[in-house]
Amino acid sequence: MTDPNRRDPEGFDPLEPVAPLTTPKNMAQDPTQRPGWERATLEKLAFAALGEQKATRRWKTFVRLAWLAFFIFLAWFALSRSTPSTAKTTAHTAVVEIKGEIAAGGDASAEFVVAAMKTAFEDEGAKGVVLLINSPGGSPVQAGIINDEIKRLKAKHKKPVYAVVEETCASAAYYIAAGADKIFVDKASIVGSIGVLMDGFGFTGVMDKVGVERRLLTAGENKGFLDPFSPMSDAQRAHAQTMLNQIHAQFINVVKTGRGDRLKLDTPGLFSGLFWSGEQAVEYGLADQLGNVDFVAREVIKAEEVIDYTRRDNVAEKLAKKFGAAMGEASVRSLQVATPALR
Repeated sequence: MTDPNRRDPEGFDPLEPVAPLTTPKNMAQDPTQRPGWERATLEKLAFAALGEQKATRRWKTFVRLAWLAFFIFLAWFALSRSTPSTAKTTAHTAVVEIKGEIAAGGDASAEFVVAAMKTAFEDEGAKGVVLLINSPGGSPVQAGIINDEIKRLKAKHKKPVYAVVEETCASAAYYIAAGADKIFVDKASIVGSIGVLMDGFGFTGVMDKVGVERRLLTAGENKGFLDPFSPMSDAQRAHAQTMLNQIHAQFINVVKTGRGDRLKLDTPGLFSGLFWSGEQAVEYGLADQLGNVDFVAREVIKAEEVIDYTRRDNVAEKLAKKFGAAMGEASVRSLQVATPALR
């Protein structure tokens, strides 16, 4: 029943439908007004952190695999050697380069040159071997090893060996060339320098002026006679000169044996360390004629195809020498005494 005395508010209609409750506009626009927003935000941050950690782990794994692949590649190169791809039955001219200083550990070391020559001589398709020389000289020991090996391989395999000079064939390089059957040069090549030297410096006078005292302790009175900060006695100088003369005589004997009657022994200064142009070298018997590799392959060996047998450092060895050997090179050299050189 309705109370007859009840009075509704002015403008109130009991039959009018009640409007549903709505979310305030500021709650829809501001997420912080929603219930449980803190938990949702923390979940998003956690998932984002997990995703970043996964990406970091994937990147670290990729970097490690890349380095592993790099070192495997270097190891493969270290074990590999450059070998000619020509079949043994194919007639060709074998070339072995001797470039730069002739020294142990270098590209023109006896180790590299002898290994390349052995491969060239053993190849049945190689009709002749050319030593392509461009060197100012170096170690008489390394040159002597190569010269001896040339003689041995020629006798064993019955193949001709020719030396072809580019810019320079001096001292130890000529020591090697003398073992060839013939020597071909360019008219402007530098050839000769048949001599031996042992160089260094002496700073005793400077030390006296500056007032620096050298404290060198040795066991043996002549152990430090090549020390640049100590004086050299007449007896020590004579001893060194005797050794140089002996090596020089060995050099001269190798040249005379290799060149034979072709050598003009009456040439002034022939064994004095002088050098000559290629044209003069032919005139004095130090070389046979003008010519290059292609000429020798085509006209002398009669096998125009030229195959390079030169043994070179691979990528891994070059990197090792640059970043490893260089670190100790200075300290090692400081401990070494002066040695004779043919240059």
